[in-house]
Amino acid sequence: MVQEIAKGKDNIGVAQLNKLVEKFTERAVWTIRKFRNREDFEKNRPYEVSQFEGNCLLNSGINELFTIICSSGGTKWDATNAYLGVGDSNTAESPSQTDLLGTNKTYKGMVSGYPTYGTNQKATWKAQFTENEANYAWNEFVLRNGATSGVCLNRKVSAQGTKTSGQIWELTLEISLS
Repeated sequence: MVQEIAKGKDNIGVAQLNKLVEKFTERAVWTIRKFRNREDFEKNRPYEVSQFEGNCLLNSGINELFTIICSSGGTKWDATNAYLGVGDSNTAESPSQTDLLGTNKTYKGMVSGYPTYGTNQKATWKAQFTENEANYAWNEFVLRNGATSGVCLNRKVSAQGTKTSGQIWELTLEISLS
């Protein structure tokens, strides 16, 4: 009788797979076009164009955004309700803040045709501060969804100079997500 002997070994290993992580990037670009007077504004001749990046999304603004997305409630930052605000505080941004902090602050509604949205994963808001508006140091910036009160989506602190009487400054905020 022939007897066969065989030996075998199974080798089973378990490895951790890389976790799939989804993330998005929010990018904010602020632009201020500064005009010395009405004539230069009408001829589109700014004496300075300042551009700066960054943004601090505020907790209250994030909550309002989710309310708008997930329900029929909330107030949009749309052509009717959006206001860009400027103030003179240089207190650093924090997500727990809810509005401009300065002693001097001014909010302006949208230029006709703004905000723009729906292409290139971005939205753009624009407001003009005319000759007798917001004549003080521009140090802080927000987007709010109401003229006299509302929820601010964000806040940015950046010293951008002092607007004086007779000047027109145009503020633009572009937020993109990717």
